[in-house]
Amino acid sequence: MLEVDAIDVYYGDVQVLKKVSFKVERGSITAIIGSNGAGKTTILKTIAGLLHSKHGSIVFMGNKISELPPHRVCEKGISLVPEGRQLFPAMTVLENLEMGAYTKAARQTLKEQLETIYDFLPILKERATQVARTLSGGEQQMLAIGRALMSKPKLLMLDEPSLGLAPMIVEKLFDTIKNLNMQGLTVLLVEQNAYQALGLCDEAYVLELGSIVMEGEGKSLLNKEQIKKAYLGI
Repeated sequence: MLEVDAIDVYYGDVQVLKKVSFKVERGSITAIIGSNGAGKTTILKTIAGLLHSKHGSIVFMGNKISELPPHRVCEKGISLVPEGRQLFPAMTVLENLEMGAYTKAARQTLKEQLETIYDFLPILKERATQVARTLSGGEQQMLAIGRALMSKPKLLMLDEPSLGLAPMIVEKLFDTIKNLNMQGLTVLLVEQNAYQALGLCDEAYVLELGSIVMEGEGKSLLNKEQIKKAYLGI
């Protein structure tokens, strides 16, 4: 579905990503793990069109999207749940969800998609008139996911979704991601919680200092000594 090929990304004169290449298969959960500052968020921002690579290419469903602006990438079927959720805090749950129906196609089916999301995430229906900033951390993360789903994406990208959440809420969050995937949604997950991410994903890539240094099936990487020492504290 997605092929990232040898992208180099800079912030000014500082190179953040160095010849990064990976693939996301249709219907899979693919994870990118790595420490803070490795460049994980930069990868998602580049795919989403918020940043652009100096070299290399990004191809989504056979179409090159490397040079497209964010709204065109969204129209192609890619949606991002950003790090820190970035909700509209003074707006209600319903208003935040409506903001997710940005594309023309999504606006045409807004009511139907809203009901689909309410069925899948009933807490959002219960909190529909509540202001977003008054939600718990877990509820805010569910709202961020719901907002991203409003555009009916083919590929859902999640940036550090477990950040700042209690362990019990993290378990529920990863169950939600798994259920979305079981319904046919392709997922690209960037996550510091290596244990959860590797246990959930089909394929994983390890990013260090802007470069992919290891890849493999998620559960198999859990058993590698390098991963245990660097990311699992074993």
